[in-house]
Amino acid sequence: MSDVVEKTLTALPSLLSLDSQPGSAKLSSNSKLGNLIRGITELTSKHEEEKLIQRELLLIKEQVSSPNTTMRQMKELMVRAIYCEMLGYGVSFSYIHAIKLAQQGNVLEKRVGYLAVSLFLNEGHELLLLLVNTVLKDLQSTNLIEVCMALTVVSQMFPKDMIPAILPLVEEKLNHPKEIIRRKAVLALYKFYLIAPNQVQHIHNKFRKALCDKDPGVMSASLHIYLQLIQENPEGYKDLAPSFVTILKQVVGGKLPMDFNYHSVPAPWLQIHLLRILSLLGKNDQSTSEIMYEILDESLRRAEMNHNITYAILYECVKCIYTIHPKSDLLEKAAKCMGNFVLSPKINLKYLGLKALTYVVQQDPKLALQHQMTIIECLDHPDLIIKRETLELLFRITNDQNVTVIVEKMLDFLRISEDDHTTIDLVGKVAELAEKYFRTYAPDNEWFIDTMNTVFSLGGDLLQPDIPNSFLKLLSEGFDSVEEDKKLRLFAVNSYISLLQGDSSKLPQRFLQVICWVLGEYSHLREDLEPGVVVRLLAKLLDMKSSSSETKCWVLMAMTKLCPGGAALALVHDVSETYSSSLDTMLRQRAQELQILSQDSELQAKVLPRSASMEPVEVDSSLSFLDGFVSEALAAGAAPYKPPHQRQEELSRSKALNLEPYGLSLPISISSCSITDRQSPTLLSISSGLSGDSTDFSHKGSSTALKLDGVKRLWGRDGYLAQKEQTEEAPRIEAASAVRSADQLGDNNASNSQTPNPTPSPECDQEKQQLASSLFVGLASQSFLHQMGKSDPTSQRFRRKTKASGSAEQITDPLVSPSDGSDNLLYKSLLDSLDLDVSPPEQTAGLVAPNGSCDAEEEPADADVKEIETPPVRDERVTAEASPHDDPDGSKDPSLASHLPAELSALSHSKVTLLFSKQNLDVSACHVQKEDSVVLVVFISNCSDSFLQQIRLQVDSEELEVSCVSDCPSEELKSHSVAVCQYFLTVKRPSVHFDLSATVSWQPPAGLPLTTQFSYRLPLATFVRALKLSTEEYGAMWLAFSHDTKQNLTLIHDGWDPLAATLDVLKRKLQLHVVEIIGVEAIVACCLQQDQPCLMHCRMHAGMLAVWLRSPVPDLPDCLLYCCQRALQEL
Repeated sequence: MSDVVEKTLTALPSLLSLDSQPGSAKLSSNSKLGNLIRGITELTSKHEEEKLIQRELLLIKEQVSSPNTTMRQMKELMVRAIYCEMLGYGVSFSYIHAIKLAQQGNVLEKRVGYLAVSLFLNEGHELLLLLVNTVLKDLQSTNLIEVCMALTVVSQMFPKDMIPAILPLVEEKLNHPKEIIRRKAVLALYKFYLIAPNQVQHIHNKFRKALCDKDPGVMSASLHIYLQLIQENPEGYKDLAPSFVTILKQVVGGKLPMDFNYHSVPAPWLQIHLLRILSLLGKNDQSTSEIMYEILDESLRRAEMNHNITYAILYECVKCIYTIHPKSDLLEKAAKCMGNFVLSPKINLKYLGLKALTYVVQQDPKLALQHQMTIIECLDHPDLIIKRETLELLFRITNDQNVTVIVEKMLDFLRISEDDHTTIDLVGKVAELAEKYFRTYAPDNEWFIDTMNTVFSLGGDLLQPDIPNSFLKLLSEGFDSVEEDKKLRLFAVNSYISLLQGDSSKLPQRFLQVICWVLGEYSHLREDLEPGVVVRLLAKLLDMKSSSSETKCWVLMAMTKLCPGGAALALVHDVSETYSSSLDTMLRQRAQELQILSQDSELQAKVLPRSASMEPVEVDSSLSFLDGFVSEALAAGAAPYKPPHQRQEELSRSKALNLEPYGLSLPISISSCSITDRQSPTLLSISSGLSGDSTDFSHKGSSTALKLDGVKRLWGRDGYLAQKEQTEEAPRIEAASAVRSADQLGDNNASNSQTPNPTPSPECDQEKQQLASSLFVGLASQSFLHQMGKSDPTSQRFRRKTKASGSAEQITDPLVSPSDGSDNLLYKSLLDSLDLDVSPPEQTAGLVAPNGSCDAEEEPADADVKEIETPPVRDERVTAEASPHDDPDGSKDPSLASHLPAELSALSHSKVTLLFSKQNLDVSACHVQKEDSVVLVVFISNCSDSFLQQIRLQVDSEELEVSCVSDCPSEELKSHSVAVCQYFLTVKRPSVHFDLSATVSWQPPAGLPLTTQFSYRLPLATFVRALKLSTEEYGAMWLAFSHDTKQNLTLIHDGWDPLAATLDVLKRKLQLHVVEIIGVEAIVACCLQQDQPCLMHCRMHAGMLAVWLRSPVPDLPDCLLYCCQRALQEL
């Protein structure tokens, strides 16, 4: 909706009443519109409403026609007319008065007039020509509000033929000193490009100027044009790829004004536009794609998965990554993000994951293997949209080995579908699959004919015409083998004879037409079937009331091809006599053909020879047999023939208006974008008001390249060139990992989209695995399928990863790869300060839970061996996330805490969290916070009545230094006993989360050795310790530290000092040490270890807490800033 419509609706009460003053906040009690609305709401029937509206329309018509009606009264009448029009009642008599109000009223009345015109008229309405002169006048007005209104109307609706009249004026507005005018001018040009692209070809260079505009609103408006241009010609705009990447880096880095933020996400719609543009530019272009890798990685890391708009950004990131030239680590991160969506219990997120998977599976069909069990569950999902998207995904991965199973699932959905659009879409897909794979692999006549019969029956008359045509063409063309062709056609004949012998009244008309053609062409192949029997079956179709005239024509044509003798000849004669006098021309023709050919067998054999349906037919495309007739007509004075395009062109020229007498010789300024200094290094332009001036700079030269000689340089290779005297920065945008817990996805809409997932039984799991082996066969070269875990609401979750013993090959999962060191690189080249590093940790199919628990799914071991041909040693992987604070729900067995060593039991520790339970072995863990380190305690419990032998536990981490204090027993573990293992953890490299990867192996009393991999996640807050300093020591350290970051945090207002309250929360949750508080400022210190300190300066400003963090460690300020944000948001 345009700005004019939005602002008008916002101020609607002031526009509705004659008695209310401009800017009034409520509707006057005696307003006529108010009385009309109250009167309608009090009515009890539609008939009473119609009577009331008709009386109101008569009153409005009388008043608008009165010469004594003032412009103020006309404004109120137009608002009432708008209301009646919105209710569905015609008010065409007021259209001309709305145009007059836009022409003659003051600014407020003109706004109502423009609003009424935009709602009443469309682009092709003839009265719109009367508004052209008004728009021209307003575009030249010195009143900026009038210029805005005119540009808004131009960008919404304007006659195509009148574009040349106002194009120079709109171009001139690209150089206007006010941002809002330039933005609306760009949108108007975008509208012109959509309806008449040839008329704006000469101003493409001005589009580039708009892209370089200092105002982000103008720049974002130009992206609409570039998205359209690049879709049509990507090669012509490859040189702009670095510019788009730079813009996206500025947006993701939070360099735009806060006004562009939505739910703390920086300019999300701008990010989506840029990602779509980059995907078009990087497709099949390695050099261009390499420029995008860095910012795409940054976008994935900074998008926090807690709001719908961030889901949209992540979806576009995934699509872009899989569209451009591939990069392995980006593909892995995109797959992790997509896996979180697919495994989410929220319907909206699951649909988004399936949508993304449907898109990317076209590039990598094997990706579906990682989510096969989830896809199987989605086939039985109660939400029809999820089921439909799942079928779309299966359609993309169909091959000659799984086509029968996928087609069966599609037909099952068609039987319960009541949506016409879904039916049309699915029957087309089923028909396409049936025909495609029937041609490419060994034909199965029964499956193909039965499938197409089901398609014709379920699709009904909604079928597209090309589906039956393609089917009949396939039957006619056949295969290389004559014998196979005969079998196929004979099976079709037998099938259709059976259908006609039953109840054929319920068959769709398209299906009946196919049956008639097949029986007419190939019923002779069945030697035991007399033609008279087929004719009698076809004659029954003529007697059905549901048969259309078109179907009857097909029946008559089939009977003509058969033309039997004997007893059926009398029936044919009666039919031909009946329809020879039909009012339908086609029926009469077919009846005459039937009557003549049935009496002359020799003529019938020449006209309709058997098996000649695919013989080439000679067609005289020049219609030379009409040459004599045309010559006589031309000699008699007839006009020569003109092709349709020539007639249309002449017609359009005759209707077009001649604009020559009204040509405007207006000077068009080719000045560059106005550039002024800004108060903040991160704010492009805060004001977009309607007053004020700025300095213009002119271009030098007339080259098509953009020249900015003499223009103050504000943007460079490294982003915005901040001035030394500028000390304030705009708030940075909170960043977070794109890979988060599936239980945290979509918290905002959990109440509306939560879907209960009942715990499946082992038999159900085995059945689903069998179905998966049928659906996903042929997608991988391995002899077995890698299965990924399902989203299950129980207290555990793990996924299986098959690993061969000894030197056998191991199946690796791209979603469970160790994080690369490049994941922690900070993007310094285009940002003024360090960005928050929240590299996605190693993620598994069992998505982590925020409370430290992990969901588990039990699958029968024998089912894995039987279906997947698992090698002797099985490897499983689970994930758990620990919280720095006690979690009352995180403990499985409180008695395990009693097994803590004596030196640790008195210290603060987290709840004992069950990591997994398998084969009578339970593994749990907790962490203990010591003064100088963190101790990870792992409990290995033997729940069986026998000994467990050869127990091995290995713990490792990339970000942490792990030192073993006491290892688990290596020989054996007694029954119903617990072994305790301790590991010292110290920080090597700061990160928002620290992942510990572990492997435990053991030998059950009977059976093969087992191995399970799991991970344990610790937040940064677990390692933060208070650093006690004096103010002097703080000052000396502050000057020595070089790595810093800034951000605005939310203040806590609870009735007393907000600064003290906020610091108290941070001190309690993160163990920070408040060095000193002076007025509205405070200094805080903390450390991870003695050699990893971090200092924080806090100041209350404009209702926010401006924080500045410094540290000698590059990543620590950003990571600690993220922890502060989360601590305040979790209140």
